Amino acid sequence: MNIFAGSIEIQMLCCSVVLGLVQLVIATTLANKDQGLPYNLSPRDLPPPPVGIIAGRLQRTFRNFRETFVYFAVSVLVVTALAKNSPTSALGAQLYFWARVAYVPVYAAGLPVVRTLVWAVSIAGLVMVLMAALA
Repeated sequence: MNIFAGSIEIQMLCCSVVLGLVQLVIATTLANKDQGLPYNLSPRDLPPPPVGIIAGRLQRTFRNFRETFVYFAVSVLVVTALAKNSPTSALGAQLYFWARVAYVPVYAAGLPVVRTLVWAVSIAGLVMVLMAALA
């Protein structure tokens, strides 16, 4: 199955899933490097050892992705199920995805104002898709 044969919204949804998995692997790998394999193989009954600055930023980036992704996914699925795809919903889906891609290095670099602006673009894209679903 070719994901690029579907709507822009579905394409961006699939790409966002891949982005989330990449963020998971990166955050987990860096945390494992900082916390050590013995802790990560344990039942984690004790508080975790601290992680470094970059690993912490990438963990927070991934957590933030998870907080917004569910709303994006539902909005895309509703737009698709109701056949309410439009240029606005397509643009919104693209804004969400590309802003989420940009968010990772911006947050990792510690750019506070830019990070917030990029996050706001992703939320604006999500809202554009949701508004198309509700129209």
